[in-house]
Amino acid sequence: MKRIGFIINPVAGMGGSVALKGTDGMVEEAKRRGAIPVSPKRAEAFLRALKKKRAWYTCSGIMGEEACRRAGLDVEVVYEAPERTAAEDTKKAAACMAPMVDIIVFVGGDGTACDVLDAVDAQLPVLGVPAGVKMYSAVFSNTPADAAEIVNSLEELPVEEREVMDIDEEAFRKGEFRVKLKGYARTPVHPKIQAGKEVTIGNGKREIAEWVAEEMDDDRVYIIGGGSTTWEIKKYLGIEGSFLGIDVIKGKKLLCRDAGEREINKLLDDAAKIVVSPLGNQGFIFGRGNQPISHEIIERVGRENIIVVATREKLARIDSLKVDTGDERVNDMLRGYMEVITGYRERKLMKVE
Repeated sequence: MKRIGFIINPVAGMGGSVALKGTDGMVEEAKRRGAIPVSPKRAEAFLRALKKKRAWYTCSGIMGEEACRRAGLDVEVVYEAPERTAAEDTKKAAACMAPMVDIIVFVGGDGTACDVLDAVDAQLPVLGVPAGVKMYSAVFSNTPADAAEIVNSLEELPVEEREVMDIDEEAFRKGEFRVKLKGYARTPVHPKIQAGKEVTIGNGKREIAEWVAEEMDDDRVYIIGGGSTTWEIKKYLGIEGSFLGIDVIKGKKLLCRDAGEREINKLLDDAAKIVVSPLGNQGFIFGRGNQPISHEIIERVGRENIIVVATREKLARIDSLKVDTGDERVNDMLRGYMEVITGYRERKLMKVE
């Protein structure tokens, strides 16, 4: 029977919905802005989708035991977590359980991946259940349910070295993108492991911006996501938006720069549209980088009012668009086929998974 170490970073992802672009060192500010924990819910979604019996080793309380018990799993607690956890607790827990297990499954983001990597031998496989704000590393499954599918199939899966990346969050909050390769971790080989993020400056963005701007209705609210392609739209409109954040506009004028979920909800109306671009080589249009656009906002806006933009070069590197909104019902609503604007009056049909 496979032996699995399980660690939850309880504060992972809290900064996403409130436009903090990460939670490292910002937990209290995230709470002040009204953020609520997201990793316990995503951990339970993973645990409840498991089918095969495994031997589970975890941490006490909110770092693993509580979620496992709620999901009906028998677990052995091998690390006593304090009431207020920190990165050091992830490292200590990983180091403690490493000699006992065949793989460590963690729930968090890139910061959590780096902490686990720092603590364990490079030969021990790891798998990330996506719950953070930043997930650029190639060790995460696409969704919590996908992580369960991978764990259910561990006996049949080879492992390979995959990149563990981290972002300078202080620079990220200022609109600067600085990514560092922290190292490599062995990860199960499976089609539902996300690709590493690649930062590229492609052609055709100006043409995309021109058509999107031309088609805009001045009476509608537009929620425009982050990234280099949507940034070109913001520049074309002449607004001082955020390169990596969410901006809300109406009548081609900026209503809110770098908006959080709360601000978006205040400005939302029944005629709103969302404009997003898939993330790098991963293909995610929701669930990575655009966390302030919550599943409630997506559902209220509706699938028919979502505009996806991407260069032809980017679409050539991904086989489909992906969604991980945190709500499976909304994920299902988005799945199927969606048109992507790839140039001036140019579209391509892409599958959404």
